[in-house]
Amino acid sequence: MDTSQKADSTTAGSSKEEQKPEPKPEPEPEPESEESDLEIEMDGVIEGDTEEPQPMGDDTMEVTDDMMEQANAKRSEAMVAMSDGNLEEAVGLFTDAIKINPHSALLYAKRASIYIKQKKPNAAIRDCDRAIKLNPDSAQGYKWRGKAHRLLGNWESAAHDLQTACKLDYDDTAYEMLKEVEPKAKRIAEHRRKYERKREEKELKEKKERIRKAREAQEKAREEAKKSGSSQSFPGGFPGGFPGGFPGGAGGFPGGAGGFPGGAGGFPGGAGGFPGGPGGAGGFPGGPGGAGGFPGAGGGAPGGIDLGSLMSDPELLEAFQDPEVQMAFADISSNRSNILKYQDNPKIKKVMEKLQSSFGPGPAGGTPPDTDPSQDPPQDDPPPSGPTDMGLD
Repeated sequence: MDTSQKADSTTAGSSKEEQKPEPKPEPEPEPESEESDLEIEMDGVIEGDTEEPQPMGDDTMEVTDDMMEQANAKRSEAMVAMSDGNLEEAVGLFTDAIKINPHSALLYAKRASIYIKQKKPNAAIRDCDRAIKLNPDSAQGYKWRGKAHRLLGNWESAAHDLQTACKLDYDDTAYEMLKEVEPKAKRIAEHRRKYERKREEKELKEKKERIRKAREAQEKAREEAKKSGSSQSFPGGFPGGFPGGFPGGAGGFPGGAGGFPGGAGGFPGGAGGFPGGPGGAGGFPGGPGGAGGFPGAGGGAPGGIDLGSLMSDPELLEAFQDPEVQMAFADISSNRSNILKYQDNPKIKKVMEKLQSSFGPGPAGGTPPDTDPSQDPPQDDPPPSGPTDMGLD
């Protein structure tokens, strides 16, 4: 094989290597479910019964003394049938007694005890709910409902009901069952608290990540706005349009003789120019309190102002795209005293403060010439104190 063939084979081999697909990242493991690391023995747990609800009696019916005696007689017959193991007969007799006296919590609790023996926990829970409703201090109602929950594997509910039953009226059988279900209920509660903490930590982490991304996006947008602003230039005035400069009118900013905020001499710019030729009448920021200054800075600003940075300030650029700001400055340009109308406008005030801070502080100047007539007129300087030379020598 000659040299050219070797080079071709090498090129082909390298191209094959380049065409190899990049290995796919391994998928993140699925988070463990809340039950994955919790094992509870379910011995003795059964499926719940699904039969039609048993007759519950009319709890709005008035019961007389004779009716109560009849119900007690039925209850006695039911107890005998239950002792003989005739559970269905006992259920029927208790049901007859409940129909006669539907206000007896004990009758519902006794029928619930038979449903437990018949492995009908849902029916037993319904009877116990009625017994507890009729008598909240019914220890029998809590006892049999706790046993029903134990049959269904509702460990926490079973522990709660059996604890309540023992507090109301201690019972050995209830206590023995409580010792069985309570450890399981505690494990479930601890397990739940553990995953609640994990979920809270995960939510906090996700919240912090969202905040971090939002800040990064905000910073990126701010940098892009700065780059976009610095790449623009505005020969002969501010973009677009205020007639005659920034924002217009003879004499600088915001217009008319005297400008904003100074007096004669000041911001470089001819009639209406911003930025323009050499400084003419008016200006920005002007002399100390000249005609119509607001509120003037000391002297002019012929050399210390960076117009490039001023024109590339993203906040100013954005502000002067606002029609409200444009109209306000046009209004001020037509009459400098109109600036008083915008003292309580936070948007215009913010732009004013931004412009003023760009030129730096200076001695306090004057106020617009067309001020409120109620204000006191300027006073002449007071005579100097101390002895005065009257020229009598």
